[in-house]
Amino acid sequence: MLSSLASRFFLIVATAAAAAAAPRGVLAKPEQIRAVQSPIFHFYLQAYPQDPTIPVMGPEGSSEYFDIGGTIQSANTSAFLNIGDDATSYKTLTFAAESAGATDAWALEGDTIITSTASSYGRQLNFLVCQLGGGYWQVYLQTGSDTPAGKTCSNYQSLHLPCLC
Repeated sequence: MLSSLASRFFLIVATAAAAAAAPRGVLAKPEQIRAVQSPIFHFYLQAYPQDPTIPVMGPEGSSEYFDIGGTIQSANTSAFLNIGDDATSYKTLTFAAESAGATDAWALEGDTIITSTASSYGRQLNFLVCQLGGGYWQVYLQTGSDTPAGKTCSNYQSLHLPCLC
């Protein structure tokens, strides 16, 4: 009995150590990324139909699937989700095809999309969304409390993988 418990403990520790030492890999199989609160409850991350470089929250029927592992990459288009260097607390997110220069600050905390503590952004889990046409909401990383003037926005949104139940 004790030997069996010791073996299981060793296996868990060895697996955790190997995962920590491994190069950045995909942390989740291609998954949808969704919102969980109003006004974008159960909207999903995808490229804006009128400009595929703009990440938006929109209907599930047109959602994309993403590989997450340091970077966030669309399994549909291969585009990477990147964070801009805006002077405001909300940072413009864009989709770009190039892997060179792709933002590698993304991480998961449970099912929640965050920027990692070790990144230049620190641990951030809040997003800002601003309404665009056609029922889509443009997504920004939020590092403070600024919002753009003259736009209909919702602050302090969080983005999640589907239920990991």
